Amino acid sequence: MAEVPEDMALPPSLRFLKGLVIVLMLSMIAGVIAVTVLLVTRLNAPGTALPELPAALRLPEGEKAGAVTFGKGWTAVVTESGRLLIFDATGALKQDLQPGL
Repeated sequence: MAEVPEDMALPPSLRFLKGLVIVLMLSMIAGVIAVTVLLVTRLNAPGTALPELPAALRLPEGEKAGAVTFGKGWTAVVTESGRLLIFDATGALKQDLQPGL
């Protein structure tokens, strides 16, 4: 195979492409850094505490919470057995739904 001289310059179109690739790489690095900084600062910001469960909220005997969600004036708990329990703001059970599988 023939030796390529070291002083041989790249064609203009290849130099342009090389520049575009370098700019793309730098912008992607800056983007990843920006997203990381935003996630760290926003997720650790004060005032982002989770809502508190009402003190009087009690699950039925033998049930364990699988998921909890909050709304304005209500709390919904999905149990591990698949029941959906809706509680009001005071913790009183309002609805007990058992969706069909």
